Amino acid sequence: MTAFEPRRAVIVGGSLGGLLTAATLRAAGWQVDVFETSPNQLESRGGGVVLQPDVLDALQFAGIELPNPPGVASGDRIYLDRDDRRVEELYMPQMQTSWSLLYRAMKNALPAQHLHAGETFVNFRSDGERVTALFESGRTEEADLLVGADGIRSTLRSRLLPEIVPVYAGYVAWRGLVDEAGLPSHAADMLRERFSFQQGDGHSALSYLIPGENDSTVAGQRRWNWVWYRKYSREQLDQLLIDRHGVARPFSLPPGSTKWADVLQLRQDAKLMMGPTFRALVDATEDPFMQPIVDLRSPKMVFCRAVLLGDAASVPRPHTAGSTAKAASNAHTLALALLAAQRSGETIDSALKHWEGQQLQRGKLMTEMGMSLGNRLMNIAR
Repeated sequence: MTAFEPRRAVIVGGSLGGLLTAATLRAAGWQVDVFETSPNQLESRGGGVVLQPDVLDALQFAGIELPNPPGVASGDRIYLDRDDRRVEELYMPQMQTSWSLLYRAMKNALPAQHLHAGETFVNFRSDGERVTALFESGRTEEADLLVGADGIRSTLRSRLLPEIVPVYAGYVAWRGLVDEAGLPSHAADMLRERFSFQQGDGHSALSYLIPGENDSTVAGQRRWNWVWYRKYSREQLDQLLIDRHGVARPFSLPPGSTKWADVLQLRQDAKLMMGPTFRALVDATEDPFMQPIVDLRSPKMVFCRAVLLGDAASVPRPHTAGSTAKAASNAHTLALALLAAQRSGETIDSALKHWEGQQLQRGKLMTEMGMSLGNRLMNIAR
């Protein structure tokens, strides 16, 4: 390769982490191709995202513009009790957006010919300064860098560190989205423009507004995003993960897959455990979805020319509101490290080593904070 030829990266995983990495590496002058297992759009996945500075910094570096405004602002944080009394209130302004808004903005900014859906990564070969990604279809892709941004159940991590697997934390996050106009006025008036919480004995809920259909932030066209953390035993979780078609899901229940009996039970539990406002959110949600809370942290992120990034490397619990921000930081700092190496004559391998040390420490601090917050919130002794 001559000094004038751009380096090439192959990214496994077409969700937020993979798209962030592609966008920032392209801004650093790399050629990038993204490979995603799912043949379909991922826009329906996820719900609300607290828009952190790390995400905005990465998008600015990549030259990706978000809609204006990029989400829905909240001012006060309120804590409700079982009778909807405000037991605590403080001013903490922030911006909440939707997973789908970020996904669409990044996906639309990348050339379509470099996004490859329906390609399942299975393994790789490494040969000095080159690495070759192998796909189930028989396709092979050679590059200077292979990035595993394929999430909690990362195939690349399973090849590199088969002993590092997600560990169930003892509780799950039930989630739901409700059109703004679909919530009764008594609940909407309590929640509007606020980041709201209700905490009970071993359970906790939160809610805020996010952009609605077509990323609209116009009042009346937005969506309520809610999360309810609930304890379940491993045996109970295994039963919940059997979807409405009788299929045992390996990890989570996406929208439209929860058994109707479990939806009914969730609503009955809300009547017993939640105040009127949060109960109204659960009742108004047609298809609640669920994700078990897990802990995972890889001891390494760099393996010669293969690297782990985002949730493939470490998973902060959602109480940190930091999973997307951590992926953005991983991607942005990786691009900056490689760009600086190119300009200074430093080798890629040396740049990756320095990047790994910084990002491992960030992942360690975030995962430890998430475990501490979650265990305290859910009354789990560790």
